Amino acid sequence: MGPVNIGAIEEYRELETRYQFLTSQETDLTTSMESLRQAIAKINKTTQSLFTDTFHLLNEKFKQVFVSFFGGGKAELVLLDEAHPLESGIEMVAQPPGKKPRSITLLSGGEKALTAISLLFATFLIHPSPFCLLDEIDAPLDEENTRRFTKAIDDMSQQTQFIVITHNKRTMEIADVLYGVTMEETGLSRLISVDLNEKERTNGNGHPVGAPVTSDSI
Repeated sequence: MGPVNIGAIEEYRELETRYQFLTSQETDLTTSMESLRQAIAKINKTTQSLFTDTFHLLNEKFKQVFVSFFGGGKAELVLLDEAHPLESGIEMVAQPPGKKPRSITLLSGGEKALTAISLLFATFLIHPSPFCLLDEIDAPLDEENTRRFTKAIDDMSQQTQFIVITHNKRTMEIADVLYGVTMEETGLSRLISVDLNEKERTNGNGHPVGAPVTSDSI
């Protein structure tokens, strides 16, 4: 049978120990993968449920705000793949009064802006924020759409403070406080502010009456 390998027993013990170690590692890895799959499935199920509920709620608010802005028409958000909402794209369909339903990409610049503002304000109706910063959001709007936009801001200012960067005079008219920069001398800028509610807080002689009034919109 040939010479006897005296170290065979020791080699066997080492290989057996190594085998048991790798087997336990494989078991731990398999268990961890299964736990991870279960966690992912649970997260996906919860996320899908929350997304679906929020999407439908946002869709309803969006329809209401859109109608109030345009004085009619209809709009909605559409899931492109309802079977897989988490991976699905979302299309915005808008129909201003007197027009056929169309994708938002086919609307005019002012209609696009007002539709986007409708969606933004719809999100605020679901989850109101303490303040909102709007930068030249009313630039593409004509006079009538600006009036609707400012009315919506005035209504929502009861629960949200708006900071609006604008050059639109109609938007400035609804502000409580105006801030601007003037250059009285070349190369020298100065910040100015105007409190449009100051007269309401004085007794006619310029003396304040009662406690200051907190601005709801700026």
